Amino acid sequence: MRIVRLLGTVLGTTLLTTTAVLTAPAHAGPATPPAVSTDRTSLDRSGLRDKLDAIHEAGMYGVFSSVRDGGERWTGASGVADVDTGRPVTPGMRHRVGSISKTFTSVAVLQQVERGRISLDAPVGDYLPDLIPGERGRQITVRMLLNHTSHIGDYIVGAFPSFAENSTASIDEERFRSIRPEELVRLGLAAPATGSPGAVPGSYSNSNYVIAGLLLEKVTGQDAEAYIERDVMDRAGLRHTYFPRTPYIKGPHPRMYESWFGLINPPRDYSVYNMSWASTAGAVVSTTDDLNRFYRALLGGKLIGEASLDEMTRTVSVNGIAYGLGIYAVDLPCGRFWGHDGAVFGAGMTALSSRDGKRQLALAQNLMKYQSLDENGQPKANPIDDAMATYILGALCPATPKSASTPAQLSKTLKFDQLSPGLVRS
Repeated sequence: MRIVRLLGTVLGTTLLTTTAVLTAPAHAGPATPPAVSTDRTSLDRSGLRDKLDAIHEAGMYGVFSSVRDGGERWTGASGVADVDTGRPVTPGMRHRVGSISKTFTSVAVLQQVERGRISLDAPVGDYLPDLIPGERGRQITVRMLLNHTSHIGDYIVGAFPSFAENSTASIDEERFRSIRPEELVRLGLAAPATGSPGAVPGSYSNSNYVIAGLLLEKVTGQDAEAYIERDVMDRAGLRHTYFPRTPYIKGPHPRMYESWFGLINPPRDYSVYNMSWASTAGAVVSTTDDLNRFYRALLGGKLIGEASLDEMTRTVSVNGIAYGLGIYAVDLPCGRFWGHDGAVFGAGMTALSSRDGKRQLALAQNLMKYQSLDENGQPKANPIDDAMATYILGALCPATPKSASTPAQLSKTLKFDQLSPGLVRS
């Protein structure tokens, strides 16, 4: 059955990222990345508008974005926030960011590393012996949680059991459920391990970042989400970024439509949802402008120091991407960019920044898993994928000759299908 085929390879990553919208050559340690080209002086505003419109015209319900180049900024939106009323999307809308939340959580943990309360290479069992007891707790380090080399299984299948029955019923049944992070961890630990602790390549698992949130609570004595809001989001100057305390999003936002590869037809709105199931791995709400501001503050050393940034950007191969500590790298024709992407029911976000923070893009969409699957359970090509690849390349690498990379070629590197690379390549 198609959904069953997805369980081992995509469920744990599809819902909270990793599109991995972006895949890049992985590096086991520090590398000298290509410098980002800066051979332009202004944003191509009309070109960005046309390329954003093309994503909507290709079939995406609504899409909105913020792009920065030095001191210049452009925001745009195309399509609808509500397919029934025709209400348009607007650039400043709030949106669920999915696994971009992991960068926020990683920053908070690294702040505690700087204060001497956490050691990256200490066993997680030293801090949470009751949560992860025995040999596992002694073998898995904090670093392994943050770079997904713990090989703890993902809790998603256990949290939404109808997926195993070729059904999406539990998405609706659990809309207002509240689930504790300790229960999510229990489900993840009960799932089959994906390898030995520390083994590379790693295996992406949302369980790692729920554990990281509980670790943060243990060493600070504070609620993890409240700590992240105060010491990371507020410190970065974010005005519209927060962990939701109710199933509802505060402020203007689009409806968020989930297709689940055609099993939900027509796609249904999941913008009202209790996000406790995502916890510190993927529950954050933000805006595209706030996300650019966040990554600029992070990479500029305003949230953690240089030594911590060096640790954060040391990458290993995880599901085919160069993954650091809650952040990953992607190499485009004009240089290397850092960031993350995220996907929850009906909502997708991507945020990328050059290492110096001068060139940035954040992109939001409100229709997820819009592809159909072939007889092997693999996603078929969709015009939306190429349109998104063309837009992101145009925003981040505007000087790249059109002949250098066609959208079809680029989409092999930029996986804009909100799927795990494990699914795409299996």
